[in-house]
Amino acid sequence: MLHEMTVAGLAVDPSSNAPILILNSKDEEFSVPIWIGLMEAAAIASVLQNIEFDRPMTHDLFRNFIEQAGVSVPRIEVSDLRENTFYAKIMCNAKDGEFVVDARPSDAIALALRLKADIYVDDVVVQQLKVKNGEYEVADNSDQGQKWAEYLENLSPEDFGKYKV
Repeated sequence: MLHEMTVAGLAVDPSSNAPILILNSKDEEFSVPIWIGLMEAAAIASVLQNIEFDRPMTHDLFRNFIEQAGVSVPRIEVSDLRENTFYAKIMCNAKDGEFVVDARPSDAIALALRLKADIYVDDVVVQQLKVKNGEYEVADNSDQGQKWAEYLENLSPEDFGKYKV
């Protein structure tokens, strides 16, 4: 089962200053936090804030190539979570048929935002993040992991967009 998501925004990990991409489910009340790189966060933030550059950035270049090749991207899927690493797929339609491109979730989402493609998270990912009563499992039980769990648990909608990336 796929869960349709929206990009809630970007937050910053207070201890490492690493960007966190927050996806919210459209139909249910859960979020998926994904730690991403600074360059990918900038690529996502530029779309969210309607910032345009004089020359195409990498994701803009890829969007332009896709459009020139006559390929459409109806959706991307965050398809798996293994050993704390998220995986994604870019679902493509071409005149010769459909094909799938493997991607990092941050790149897939940066592209989806540019192409106005739908964003989905596979139930495989959601089930790995959830435990009973909608609580999220803390995979890292170290002091640092507990600190992260508390930070994410206390995030509110007002926190999104509070940090500039």
